Amino acid sequence: MIVSHPARVLFVHVQKTGGSSVQSVLLERLPGAEKLAGLPGAKHAHLTDALAHDPGLATYWTFGFVRNPWARLWSWWSMISRREDQRAGGNAWADRRIANNAFWRGTLELETFERFVLEGPDRFARLRTPQRDYLRAGEREADFTGRTESFGADFRTACEHLGIEAPPEEPRRNADPGAAQRPPYREQYTPAMRDRVAELFAADLDAYGYDF
Repeated sequence: MIVSHPARVLFVHVQKTGGSSVQSVLLERLPGAEKLAGLPGAKHAHLTDALAHDPGLATYWTFGFVRNPWARLWSWWSMISRREDQRAGGNAWADRRIANNAFWRGTLELETFERFVLEGPDRFARLRTPQRDYLRAGEREADFTGRTESFGADFRTACEHLGIEAPPEEPRRNADPGAAQRPPYREQYTPAMRDRVAELFAADLDAYGYDF
């Protein structure tokens, strides 16, 4: 989560939505931008926790990004699997990253994407938390919600509001360089997996109009 008190801006970083790219641009270009520390969930804290920490943030212009839930879970699994492949190939950074990340280690213990979808949410709260829950606190909702599917255009809209220069079109940080060669996410789901995601993220489907 990024805050700028001079600009009165709060960015809520939902996992696997392009938030690392947004964060890096804000820290570089938005006056007074800094990481909001000391919250549950660290950089992926909920708006509710930020406002409990500092009620004055409720008046700040707040924004974040969301993503199709089925695509988001496939991207999450693919990222962690890619790091495991790197570790198996002798990559020291990937080895340290997995060793120090309990969620990544637990995900790899599930062994398959099917188990990740069907069993993972029972083990990890982040895999059963609707994205909308990150971006609202009671009656307070984010002022602007962009979408990963239209990331470039939506981030430019946010930058225009903030009065900062938008970055040039370029791959997002942490994006999978081989994503274009991977099978579409829809091909990874059985009917039971598809229904499980629809149940878990019903609030996102209703709020943002996503479907399989």
